[in-house]
Amino acid sequence: MTPLFSNDAVVLGILLALLALIFQTSHSEKPFWRKFYSYVPTVLLCYFLPAVLNSLGIISGEKSNLYSVASRYLLPASLVLLTISVDLKKIFHLGPKALIMFLVGTLGIMIGGPLAILTVSIFAPDIVGGEGPNAVWRGFTTIAGSWIGGSANQTAMKQVFEVGDRIFPIMVAVDVLVGYVWMGFLLYGAGMSRRIDRWLKADASAIDEVQEKIESYQASIARIPSLADLVTIAAVGFGVTAIGHFGADQIAPWIEQHFPMLDKYSLTSKFFWLVVIATTCGLLLSFNTRVRELEGPALRRWAACCSIS
Repeated sequence: MTPLFSNDAVVLGILLALLALIFQTSHSEKPFWRKFYSYVPTVLLCYFLPAVLNSLGIISGEKSNLYSVASRYLLPASLVLLTISVDLKKIFHLGPKALIMFLVGTLGIMIGGPLAILTVSIFAPDIVGGEGPNAVWRGFTTIAGSWIGGSANQTAMKQVFEVGDRIFPIMVAVDVLVGYVWMGFLLYGAGMSRRIDRWLKADASAIDEVQEKIESYQASIARIPSLADLVTIAAVGFGVTAIGHFGADQIAPWIEQHFPMLDKYSLTSKFFWLVVIATTCGLLLSFNTRVRELEGPALRRWAACCSIS
């Protein structure tokens, strides 16, 4: 079916206007919108409303190049900018217990999906079936990606594991709804964290110290971004993205030619190597103090904008 709007420039304008409407209303002080967004997550609308337009035939994801451009250029740039702001030195300063806790949590998320599929398949195999791009296991990879690294990582997993457009919105809904329920427990626990620490006899001084240092550091470099700042942020993000594309174009074909059996691990995918190179370069750049100071002129916000787009 031919969509109502097939020109990518028109589709881009519609999607940006839709996103602007969502974020403007989500920050509105009007009672209706405040109550509305207390029940409906903002991120869910960002995925749901474009899907509705696609289902109604107003736009078409299959006949548009916008998603391909966003996933190949904007997404890697957002990963670079997000990882630049990671302070690995302070994270290592938390000590082995905190790092082990983080790694165990990450491992739990990675194996949680397969265990959930295996458990449900015992009494309801039809629920966790599916074939090809819309197989349920592929959808679960995007949830794991989101819970480990956020929306940008979720989109990266969609590309790496070739998740179908039919199951992906379902997984986004599951991700957001479960995440918001869990966030409610976390916010409740945050209000009584001191009592919980005393009850568990936990020493949170290292975390408090790192938090204070991060807050003071961010306050010291915070400033209104200038044109030079914006151009530099764009140059870093898209410059590393260019390196990622160049490296992926060399590595993926070489592995496919010499080690074709690694295809089942996505190691012959150019997008996989693009994400790996972008995040690795971002982490390496985070050790450079001058580059990390880009966090001052709202680097994370620009990374979030690239990710949402």
